[in-house]
Amino acid sequence: MKTMFASCAVALLLAAVAPAASAQILIGQSADLSGPVAASVKETILGSQLVIDQVNAQGGINGEQVEVIRLDDGLDAKRSLENTRILIEDKKVVALLLNRGTPNTIAVIPLLDKYGVALVGPSTGAMALHKPLQKNIFNVRSTYQREAEKAVQHLQTTGIQRIAVVQAEDSFGKDAMEGANKGFEKANLKPAVVALADRNKPDYSVIVPQITKANAQAVLWIGSGTAVTEGVKALRAAGSAAQIITLSNNAASGFIKELGTASAGVIITQVLPYERSFGHPLIKEAMALAKAKGQNELSPALLEGFVATKVLVEALRRTGPKPTRAKLIATLNSFQYDVGGGVDVSYSPTDHTGIDYVDLSIVSEGRFKR
Repeated sequence: MKTMFASCAVALLLAAVAPAASAQILIGQSADLSGPVAASVKETILGSQLVIDQVNAQGGINGEQVEVIRLDDGLDAKRSLENTRILIEDKKVVALLLNRGTPNTIAVIPLLDKYGVALVGPSTGAMALHKPLQKNIFNVRSTYQREAEKAVQHLQTTGIQRIAVVQAEDSFGKDAMEGANKGFEKANLKPAVVALADRNKPDYSVIVPQITKANAQAVLWIGSGTAVTEGVKALRAAGSAAQIITLSNNAASGFIKELGTASAGVIITQVLPYERSFGHPLIKEAMALAKAKGQNELSPALLEGFVATKVLVEALRRTGPKPTRAKLIATLNSFQYDVGGGVDVSYSPTDHTGIDYVDLSIVSEGRFKR
């Protein structure tokens, strides 16, 4: 599975560098292709490309081929802003898709508003993208606050009382912490300790002793990619056997791979149906397309890319030939769509929430299980 994800991701990234001459509908994406969450992003791209390839093979959308132009921002918000400017002003994309990161997405909102460009399915569950309403952002996945709240409640129901939190010191971390605090309040608990972590370079020599000193039974680790995997390894090296739970931004096969032997038993919140529920229409559809490309496994990150792209493709189809930015937004503002098996996405001029779904999975034998 590791080799398949890596080879497919490389092929897709090379394809993004050389635009298809026949593409008539241009979509833009700024995301981390080389930094701390690159493994997860590349899986999301795999899922997205399954939809794009199928659409183009069937003649495109209303007879027009679709191309996604992907630019690497390394999870740096300043690079995200410049990439988005290039995509909107220079590349003339009709919409943006699956931009990654909370600070990164918040940074580009002024550009979206200035040019009237829709961003569909940002790969973040930040509440700031839901409330107050962002007129040009159309969320697909649930919020981090809901995930963090559920994580704390789950730990409490299993009898765990001493829960530590490691919080990324950025807008993503602060947002998720609000949800965690709601969970603590409902569980009538307080965090054993809240350890703040630099977004890109956490100091584990400071963080880990705080957790061990608090004798934490569990750790809600709010962070991204390698910032979490390296932290969990450092915690285990210090002798802690605390239960680890983290959020869906880490729900990727690459995350499990990076954790290595420390992955067993890690709990990760999920925002879509279980990717191994092969009888579910949505999973069945994604699995069939993946197998046609020689890929025999799905991951939560891949499924998120798949679903968000299905939403955008359907909106473009309903918009009609030669879609414009304004026409697409008008379509999305009056949109209801079952992406498969009763998983409904709907938007109105006053609600761009998308899917309201949260579940939990645990890593066992190198894969997510529920």
